[in-house]
Amino acid sequence: MSRAGTAQVERLDVHAFTVPVDGPDGAEQDGTMTWDATTMVLVRAHGAGQEGLGYTYGDVSVATFVESKLAPLAQGADLLTPAATTHRMMTAIRNAGRPGAGSMAVSAVDIALWDLKAKVLGLPLVALLPVVHDSVPVYGSGGFTNYSHARLAEQVAGWASEGIPRVKIKVSRHPGQDPARLSAVRHAVGETVEVFVDANGALAPKQALEWAARFRDGWDVSWFEEPVSSADLDGMRLVRERGPGGLDIAAGEYAFVPRDFTNLIDAGAVDCLQADVTRCGGVTGVLGVSGLAAGHQIDLSAHCAPAVSAHVFCAVDRLRHLEYFHDHRRVESIVFDGLPGLGGGALRPDRDRPGLGLTVKWPDAEPYRVHGVRR
Repeated sequence: MSRAGTAQVERLDVHAFTVPVDGPDGAEQDGTMTWDATTMVLVRAHGAGQEGLGYTYGDVSVATFVESKLAPLAQGADLLTPAATTHRMMTAIRNAGRPGAGSMAVSAVDIALWDLKAKVLGLPLVALLPVVHDSVPVYGSGGFTNYSHARLAEQVAGWASEGIPRVKIKVSRHPGQDPARLSAVRHAVGETVEVFVDANGALAPKQALEWAARFRDGWDVSWFEEPVSSADLDGMRLVRERGPGGLDIAAGEYAFVPRDFTNLIDAGAVDCLQADVTRCGGVTGVLGVSGLAAGHQIDLSAHCAPAVSAHVFCAVDRLRHLEYFHDHRRVESIVFDGLPGLGGGALRPDRDRPGLGLTVKWPDAEPYRVHGVRR
């Protein structure tokens, strides 16, 4: 419960919206998955006459997890101490399942609580954090494996025309098709734009090592994400240690709790660590991972959710960049007004609006609702 005389979180309400993808034949693919929609779970935290917004991307069951396990803990909490509430939530979900959906649910609530605090204080969220940067560099991300060469080239060229100096595509679903796909990408963006690839854990370690050399030599690829499953720490380390110079190995988007990040670092599995603010405990979680990365002198890259990551990762000392993911960019543009501005290949949080600076476009979002009722 809150201290005497302080404002309290009055209630949470939870919504979920499922937006179909715009990929060919209503689907998108990477190295290991096919999907037809993206679901945003949106949390609103109310208190002191204000409303904080937080969200994650996951199954609609995350919404019911928030309602059943987290809302009772948040209600009545001191709204000026979101991190304390998040620590209580993480402790309380131990038996319900902390990694995975549990951490995603906590992340959405944590973000909403930080947004609420910022709005009550009349400050942009970024101003509450130990800011190191005024913007977050981005890389365009999409390039799904079921895209035609023409669509692939159009997408990456579009990012380059927006001033984004680095692009990433999915690979390794059908490895034999990747050389032609990468040639189309390199031709579309020219020689000065960095090209990244993401296998989503599709390859075996020695197979990944072979492709690492081909990617680097053939198309000057400088980032190879999850060449093997990030759970295969030995395989990740093999590719990192024996891969070509100039090709960074990255993982961390599926790290939910601090030990997940520690495991990747201690194993020597990555050149650059990734963290997803909507999975690893929200704002509170990212601040912890940032300290971990700084202490081990390793860069941290933001995984997706650009509307909130643009604020939070300004506080990351060893910031590398942010994944400006096609699906999340689409969903957030449907659901929210007030998205951070893109310029010079970076996102800049809006310092003239309190909190995240976001408002929900309810009429636009409503057709996609799969959970909750607006109150």
